[in-house]
Amino acid sequence: MAVVNTIGRRKKSIARIYMSEGKGGVTVNNRELTTYFPSEILQTIVNQPLSALGIKGSYDIKVNVTGGGIAGQAEAIRLAISRALVEVNPEYRLTLKPEGFLTRDPRMVERKKYGRRKARRKFQFSKR
Repeated sequence: MAVVNTIGRRKKSIARIYMSEGKGGVTVNNRELTTYFPSEILQTIVNQPLSALGIKGSYDIKVNVTGGGIAGQAEAIRLAISRALVEVNPEYRLTLKPEGFLTRDPRMVERKKYGRRKARRKFQFSKR
């Protein structure tokens, strides 16, 4: 199998992954997955597509991720891995699509409006 590369996005995060057959190593920005994402929950989010298909130790994945926070980055990586797996084997789509791993989450931070404290929060009203 050749190297498959795909892109995943979430909020302001962009993840580019390069996936090839191997022993199951995941490298994020030239660091091990467990050192880049110390939280167990974020590691689980990244590995969800592989766990759902039961192929956790089958592919080596190299990730370059930029922008956003760590939660957005983890979900961007999950989307990129899911897209790469479908590119490798189209039958995986039947398992990944109902789980929601192939859907790009469109929610973004709402911009701050003028005359307001935040996007929707107004300044404190004083009667006197």
